[in-house]
Amino acid sequence: MSAPTRWLVLRARPAPGVDDDGRLADALLELGGRAVHLDDGWWTTHLAEGAADTDDPRVWRDRVAAYLPPGGAEVEVDWQEHGDWAELWKRGLEPRRVGRRFLVTPSWCTPDPRPDDLVLTLDPGMAFGNAEHGTTRGCLRLLEAAVRPGDRVLDVGAGSAVLSIAAALLGASEVVAVEADPLATPAARENVEANGVADRVRVVEARADQASLAALGPRDGVVANIETGILGPLLPGFRAALAPGGWLILSGVPAEEWDAMASAADRAGFTPDAVDADGEWRSGRFTRRP
Repeated sequence: MSAPTRWLVLRARPAPGVDDDGRLADALLELGGRAVHLDDGWWTTHLAEGAADTDDPRVWRDRVAAYLPPGGAEVEVDWQEHGDWAELWKRGLEPRRVGRRFLVTPSWCTPDPRPDDLVLTLDPGMAFGNAEHGTTRGCLRLLEAAVRPGDRVLDVGAGSAVLSIAAALLGASEVVAVEADPLATPAARENVEANGVADRVRVVEARADQASLAALGPRDGVVANIETGILGPLLPGFRAALAPGGWLILSGVPAEEWDAMASAADRAGFTPDAVDADGEWRSGRFTRRP
């Protein structure tokens, strides 16, 4: 699939007196943005031309405001040629500590790791996943307690492959990263190579369904950071892909939808172990019952 010829640049900041509590960055991603960065109080993202149905700033202001408290946001839009896209979204991204040991750093930064840090070098490119989103951070924290040396892991909706790489750094012996977006998989493969885990992480460009997930098992662990509406129907597939006693991490779930998702997981044969809260997002770890 070829890259878009141009991108809609969507910039937003909370209106005066509005506290977005991290929700503004989440909103831009929910609305189709590929990555977000903060520059002088403005959150900026880029949408592929085919995914931007309008360039009317009033329409985007209303869409963004739906995620925020009363008062909404200030919004600006513009068009950017594809060739300059990569340099634009890099601005404002810096190394970020997540959990006890992860130091997630953009590929163009020089981090200062502690002796026990696991350094995860990342260039999201056109893929989702750069530790700027609460769902990614939640998964990383839950992975720290879930992955055991030698685990065989499946990452569904892998995006930039950040979670696949993290699992390998934690000791997983084999990780299959499944991603359906043909614009995301090149960045995922480059990230795997850059982190020196290509011998343990394999990126597969495919759309996950119950049958394909079952065919990739049995696995010791599955992590899926995707939309709630997709997670629910895939629960039987996650169960089929897991060995009895295996662990499952689900993320991409808004706080108000978490109880329903946890109940669905329980009905599908999973026992809850832990919940991670990050702003408006929830991530959870479960164990597959026999």
